[in-house]
Amino acid sequence: MSAWAVVGLDNGGNSNNATVLDADGHFLVDRLVETPSLVREGPAVAVQALVDSLDNILTVTGVARDSIRAVGLDTPGPASADGVISSKGSTNFSEPEWRGFDVRTALQERIGIPVVYNNDANAAALYAHIAYFGAAAPTRSSISVIVGTGLGGGVVEQGSIVRGAAGMAAELGHIQIPLEGLLDPGQPTPACNCGLTGDAESFASLTGIEKNLLPYWLSREPGHELEHVEPGLAAKLVRGYGERRDPLARHIFEQQAIALGRLCSIAANFTDPHAYFLGGGVVEAAPEFRDWFLETVQANTILRDEQRKAATFALVPDLDMAGARGSALAAAATLSI
Repeated sequence: MSAWAVVGLDNGGNSNNATVLDADGHFLVDRLVETPSLVREGPAVAVQALVDSLDNILTVTGVARDSIRAVGLDTPGPASADGVISSKGSTNFSEPEWRGFDVRTALQERIGIPVVYNNDANAAALYAHIAYFGAAAPTRSSISVIVGTGLGGGVVEQGSIVRGAAGMAAELGHIQIPLEGLLDPGQPTPACNCGLTGDAESFASLTGIEKNLLPYWLSREPGHELEHVEPGLAAKLVRGYGERRDPLARHIFEQQAIALGRLCSIAANFTDPHAYFLGGGVVEAAPEFRDWFLETVQANTILRDEQRKAATFALVPDLDMAGARGSALAAAATLSI
C-alpha cells in the first residue's frame, strides 16, 4: 500500500458508508462499510458517529490514522460549498439545531485532519464521471440524476464538480419542467417539499410517488391492492408492481421517466454534456422494467442530431458506494503531493 491515503465518508439518513483511497488510486474496500449515522439525534451525536465511521474504516483496512492526508465528506443538500447546512434545513437534517450548522468544520475540528465537503449527489456524480471516462475525465462533461427519497443531481465540467457561488448548484430536482402533455387530464400539479410545484422532484422521487402520483392514480383505479396500504409503505412497493407490469405502477413510472427526459432536455441546453448518468432504485430494478424506463427517459429527452451523436446515456455505477468513493476522489484532488 502507498504511504498515504484519503478517506471518503458518505453520510445518510440511517448509515454512514466509508472507503479508503490510496495514493495509487486504488480503493481499499469493494463493499459497503456502514455504521449508524444517528443524524436524528442532533449534530453532536452525528458528528461523533462520523468520527466512529472514520475509525472503523481504518480498522477494517488496516490503515494508520497518521497516514490520512484528507477526509472527503458528503451529506444530502442543500448545503453551502463549505458544508454549512441550509438555514431552512435539509433532507436528512430537519431538526432545528441542524439549520445553519457547519458540519465540515465540526468534523475537521474533531479529527484534526483536513475535511473536503460535497453534496452527496455531487460526490456520486464525480465518481460516475471518473469511473466512466477514466483518463479522459478531465476533458469531458456530464450530468447525473439520482432518484431516491428526493431527486439528487450533479454537474461535472472538465472533470470538476460545478458547485456554484453559494455551493448549491446542480439542485436539478428543483428545476420546474414543462407540464403540457405530462399530466393526466384533471391531475393536480404535483407539489414539492421545497415549496415549488411542478419541479422534477415532485414527480421523480419516492416522496413524489407517496405525496403526488400514487394518491392520484389510486383515485383513478379504486380497488387496487395498494389502496389500503399505509402511504409510505405503498410508495416503496410501487416499483415491485411496476416490474410486474401493473398498469397503475407503469402510469406512475411513465410520468417519472417523462419528467426526467424533460429535465435532461433542459440540461442539454445549458451544459450540453458528453454523458447523462441515471441512478437510483428505479434503474436498479428487473431488466425489462429498467430498460423500459431508460428508453422512456431517452425518448423524452430532446436533443439535436449533433448532441445525440456526441452524448451517451449510462447508469451510475456502484451506486451504494458512489458517494463515499466520490468524496474520497474529491479529497484526493485537493492534495498537492
